[in-house]
Amino acid sequence: MLASTLMLIALLCAGVLINVPYSEMSPGPTVNTLGDHDGEPVLQISGHKTYATSGHLNMTTVRVTSADYKMNLVEAVYGWLSHDNKVVPHDTLYPDGKTEQQSTQENAEEFSESQESAKVAALKELGVPVKSWVIVSTVLKGSPSEGRLHAGDVIKAVDGTAIKEPADVATLVTKHKPGEKVVFTVVPAKEQAAAEKANKTATKTQNVTITTATSDDSGTKRAIVGISAGTDHTFPFSIDIKLADVGGPSAGLMFSLGIYDKLTPGSLTGGKFVAGTGTIDDDGTVGPIGGISLKTIGARSKGAQYFLTPADNCAEAAKDTPSGLTLIKVKTIDDALGALKDIRSGDTGALPKCTTKG
Repeated sequence: MLASTLMLIALLCAGVLINVPYSEMSPGPTVNTLGDHDGEPVLQISGHKTYATSGHLNMTTVRVTSADYKMNLVEAVYGWLSHDNKVVPHDTLYPDGKTEQQSTQENAEEFSESQESAKVAALKELGVPVKSWVIVSTVLKGSPSEGRLHAGDVIKAVDGTAIKEPADVATLVTKHKPGEKVVFTVVPAKEQAAAEKANKTATKTQNVTITTATSDDSGTKRAIVGISAGTDHTFPFSIDIKLADVGGPSAGLMFSLGIYDKLTPGSLTGGKFVAGTGTIDDDGTVGPIGGISLKTIGARSKGAQYFLTPADNCAEAAKDTPSGLTLIKVKTIDDALGALKDIRSGDTGALPKCTTKG
């Protein structure tokens, strides 16, 4: 008995002292996009008529351990045995030695982009025109574009070919060989900002010639200039999303539905508790996210009855659906609005429900 007890104590001590290369994910906070958070409305709209709402359209999150957190063996085993937590390899959350600061910055950028797309998708659904253009999103330090192109510059053309989508930029640049020159026609960021402030269209452009460099990725080398292109928008009225300490793109669908609900008469939910997740693009297409099973657990624990689930996450989510929660498959904002109509009417038999096959 004594020997067994001592052995058990020794094993427990070893388990606490031995670090393992894993991180933990668990259900995070869930916030009603129609309500308040930390004392102020999550969605703040001015310059356009809004309507009273009811019920819940909750966005959901996943909580993860920090990049520098050292998990011990005991914690890993407990996490593996726990239903509400998920233990994953550390590199899954922080690949290539990514630091906490880098991860936070990346998540913040994705969150900001998702908010913009949510606004665009909602307004397009309502038939409200939104002006859009392609911009320089980031400039890589030490790249050929550093000091020549700047974040916020509007890209009008590359080598004289008009730019309509961010992907057009890379397509045109990679037509060159490394070392060749490429000409960007841009509206400088300052000119664009001044025009927006004056509610005018910026017309002053300039040509910037950049010598392409060689990509450092594996496989066939290609020409690069060291920028990423994105999309910027001008909205006809103010829509602000106030939600701190949240990152990533997965709240896009729920933000777009919240905006739509506030800008239309009546209640989208019919007073029901609906939660969900999913990225969204400017055209209203819903994309998959990570940690779906943890998000459904978090939503149900707060009282959600229905969960809007990206179609590509349906099979995974349906393998372990919390009791009392109905998973609804959505591919677009139209699918989500259709499902909410069925929920309001009580015709839940018509809902496109998730199954283990998708």
